[in-house]
Amino acid sequence: MKGYNVAELHSRLLTDLAPPDIQEYLSTGDTILVPMGAVEMHGYHLPIGTDIYNAMEVSKRAANKANVLYGPPIWTGYSPHHLREPETGQGTLTFRGETLRAVIHDTARSLIHHGFNRIIFVNGHTSNTKATDEVFRQLRYETGALLGMFKPYGERYLGIIEDLMENSKEETAGWHASEQETSIMMAYNPANVKLERGIDTRAQAPDWLPSSFKKVDASPDVEFQGYEYFYFPMEHQEMAPHGVIGNPFRATAEKGEQIFERFSDHLAAAVEELKKVKVDIRNRKYVQKA
Repeated sequence: MKGYNVAELHSRLLTDLAPPDIQEYLSTGDTILVPMGAVEMHGYHLPIGTDIYNAMEVSKRAANKANVLYGPPIWTGYSPHHLREPETGQGTLTFRGETLRAVIHDTARSLIHHGFNRIIFVNGHTSNTKATDEVFRQLRYETGALLGMFKPYGERYLGIIEDLMENSKEETAGWHASEQETSIMMAYNPANVKLERGIDTRAQAPDWLPSSFKKVDASPDVEFQGYEYFYFPMEHQEMAPHGVIGNPFRATAEKGEQIFERFSDHLAAAVEELKKVKVDIRNRKYVQKA
């Protein structure tokens, strides 16, 4: 592989590379980021690719900063609650939980087969976590690889982006199609954002629950008598008829750019630390590949 310089690869995206490039990278590094998200309705002002675009952009920036590779995205996620009624043209695509777990398993297993030891999935869709714990544990037990999930979004925990958000707590800055997601899509591709279609609205408890039950966001929890001890499976339109939870009108592309930078900086710093972890791979060969 003479003449190759890992730091000067023409791209950090796995699918842009040929085997000699990948082999040269693996001679000095073994980390790869894998974007995953969802294709689901985000109100009428944001693209249905919002979650995966977020994961792809953060992965790309972090890979460049940490000098690692990132893989092609897992576009479709676990979004049964976003499907809505037949023949309404909402656009959501969803995998069943078992399908998503199989896709994650086979993606990671292929990467481990080739020599990657540290695989960080960059997840732009909260509900994927409802379906994925089992497969991450299975892969760890099966191979010994270091596997993790990075979650570049806000919702109840804004963390490193809190000071960028102007929405009040009641205006749910980090929730579905609100200030954060609208800002990052303005930064990613402003042509995809139609803010004139946006609405400022909140979550609600489903009509089929008694009025004594309350809901203010899309967390799994429902409040009763001031406490959040209950969970009910529900459709997104039952708590957010318009697909929006919050106020998107304080969003700006400048905020979106800062959000991408902060999340990718944080991920890149974590990747550098995770390079220090001792990883012993067993069962490298992907035997059950068919």
